[in-house]
Amino acid sequence: MRPLLAAVFALGLGADLSAAPPPRVTNARVETRSAASGLLPLVKAELAARSGPFWLGWSVPATERSSSCCWSGDDRGGTSCRGCSLEGERRFEVQGGSDEAVTLEGSDRIRVLQRAEGGRVGKIRMFSEDCPVDAAGMALVWVEDVRPADSVALLASYVGQPRDEGRSSKRLDDGAVAAIASHADPSADAALERFVAPEQPLELRKQAAFWMGNARGARGYEALRRLVKDDADRRLREHAVFALTQSREPKAVDAIIEVAHRDADAQVRGQALFWLAQSATRRAPAAIQAAIDDDPEVEVKKKAVFALSQLPKDEGVPLLIKVAQTHRSYEVRKQAMFWLGQSQDARALAFFEDVLKR
Repeated sequence: MRPLLAAVFALGLGADLSAAPPPRVTNARVETRSAASGLLPLVKAELAARSGPFWLGWSVPATERSSSCCWSGDDRGGTSCRGCSLEGERRFEVQGGSDEAVTLEGSDRIRVLQRAEGGRVGKIRMFSEDCPVDAAGMALVWVEDVRPADSVALLASYVGQPRDEGRSSKRLDDGAVAAIASHADPSADAALERFVAPEQPLELRKQAAFWMGNARGARGYEALRRLVKDDADRRLREHAVFALTQSREPKAVDAIIEVAHRDADAQVRGQALFWLAQSATRRAPAAIQAAIDDDPEVEVKKKAVFALSQLPKDEGVPLLIKVAQTHRSYEVRKQAMFWLGQSQDARALAFFEDVLKR
């Protein structure tokens, strides 16, 4: 035990038992550390030195200013209070009233918090630095001087690792991948690209693809564009289309339209048409109509008709009526009639009346 403690202090890990908690963290027994000599050896030493449950956390720059937190509502249905509890219920009432919580503008840094017990990390959570956090009386080892690349490397080391019986590997993977994606550091892009490699498990690939679209900007978009164009796994291409809908890059719509028109798999083309309808892009109606007219598969045409039904009614209903009136395929016309009936739109009812009077 003494050699271990000596190593701990040699790394600069000596506890400051009187340390104040980080801003907006309450109800925590805080000890501070420095990661100036590296985050990984520090975390390993802490895990080896403690058998009981504790939290360990640090903050790093985030990809954007945002407010990642837990919200609850008031009696009128509005958002009125905010805060996250590390143990038990995820939300708690912010002391001092709800106005403070509502007017917070977000933060350009995130807190990464991991719960450990028995020498193993079992949970990873992430909040923006402006989020009030209640530690529920738990020990919190707060680490300063963390290099973002070190944080990414440590989180990546948890992904895909085997767990003891009763521990959720997927839940830990999800938390680590989400936290990595929020790091404003190029190493986060490299890590996500490793996670979407063909040799990785499908669920991990899908999770990484989602965060590429949601949080990684132009580089994430380029990685997704390559996936939807070249990846051999149909299931991954389907999910990558959804991930493209999360991207703010203007060219993401172009990539989805290209999949809708050119992917070799009919199911992938159909999914792309569905997500186009959900995207609210002005180009969606024309792209969907082109699939109804030109796709070689009747099933894809039917999915395109369904996609029309997902457009705002002022756009979708007139197009459905046109398909029901003029399309050369009986199956496609029948599908259009079905979705018109589901719309309960006055124009659809008038169309049916006109058909019945003929």
